[in-house]
Amino acid sequence: VQLVESGGGLVQAGGSLRLSCAASGRTFITSAMGWFRQAPGKEREFVAAISWSGGIIKYADSVKGRFTISGDSAKNTIALQMNSLKPEDTAVYYCVAGRLIATMNYWGQGTQVTVSS
Repeated sequence: VQLVESGGGLVQAGGSLRLSCAASGRTFITSAMGWFRQAPGKEREFVAAISWSGGIIKYADSVKGRFTISGDSAKNTIALQMNSLKPEDTAVYYCVAGRLIATMNYWGQGTQVTVSS
């Protein structure tokens, strides 16, 4: 499974960005896709995920109410709409996929999101 992210960039605090991810290859083995992020000097952390099979959507507490994940199972694509961005949202954002949300183990290369204060 190959994952390709797009949409990162530089934005001022309070602004918005939209990330996209497209999966290709053996996508029939993935029914969950999502996003993790890693800030400089910090561990990688979960952001949001969607499960096609369970109809489940999950968010990290730190992004609830500001970020919205959406997806198209037929096209194997997801998007992350990020609003009210904060400097602490600055990180490399990775698209992930797997059979379940708990077992997402395919990773994209990442896209940089930088929020200036």
